[in-house]
Amino acid sequence: MKKFLLSAAALVALAACGGQQSANNGTPASGAAPSASSAAPAQNNASGSLIDRLNNKGVITVGTEGTYAPFSYHDASGKLTGYDVEVARAVAAKLGVTVEFKETQWDSMMAGLKAGRFDIVANQVGLTSPERKATFDKTESYSWSGAVLVVGKDNATVKTIEDIKGIKTAQSLSSNYGERAKAAGAEIVPVDGLAQSLMLIEQKRADATLNDELAVLDYLKKNPNADVKIVWNAPKEERVGSGLIVKKSNDEALAKMSAAMKELQQDGTLKKLGEQFFGKDISVQ
Repeated sequence: MKKFLLSAAALVALAACGGQQSANNGTPASGAAPSASSAAPAQNNASGSLIDRLNNKGVITVGTEGTYAPFSYHDASGKLTGYDVEVARAVAAKLGVTVEFKETQWDSMMAGLKAGRFDIVANQVGLTSPERKATFDKTESYSWSGAVLVVGKDNATVKTIEDIKGIKTAQSLSSNYGERAKAAGAEIVPVDGLAQSLMLIEQKRADATLNDELAVLDYLKKNPNADVKIVWNAPKEERVGSGLIVKKSNDEALAKMSAAMKELQQDGTLKKLGEQFFGKDISVQ
């Protein structure tokens, strides 16, 4: 689920999370800054630097997919929403600026940011590769995720990764989660994605699956009666944070946005949004 910008292996892991799922009908947080139409012309290149527009309460443009539920998608009424979208709106509200979203395919999103087609990317980006770190910067993280181990609700024997040795574990063969399960000695049951993994657990055709926490939380939010549970979470040092992404040399603007993000965490806004879209506060490591 996360756009970690890691190696190819990590990108493939996204496929194991079930890909981009259909939109739920979550409603955006109240009190958000006004949002200009995504079809409106870009204003970031014509209105000074990003910090100037932040200081002058102007318009900031944000690149996002619009098809990546529950992070960035259109609800039943057609409104652009999602966890990342509402976080961006909340940051804009804190800073007193108007936010204009530019819906962009993931493959061209970072290139669009580099070219100045928008100021910021809000699309579950964990900025971790050396190549990307040389070009972009990240605000204070607004979501954290890592591996989780999922089993059936009646399973009392599997509690950690060490416990999957020799048991049937449903995994995509091409994902890093599958590689990790294999390294732990699990008997791999091949699947196409997360939904199939959890279905096999409910059907007793598999005992466990190792997958991305946010993907699992999204599934459980949409399927509250699913007969599965999370029994293990990756330690803090293995978790990856996602933030708003800007080009290098925007240090002052980055600091203002990070300060706003910290305020949103302190005043409970991020917690509220996490519970709205995932049933849990995902803003803490």
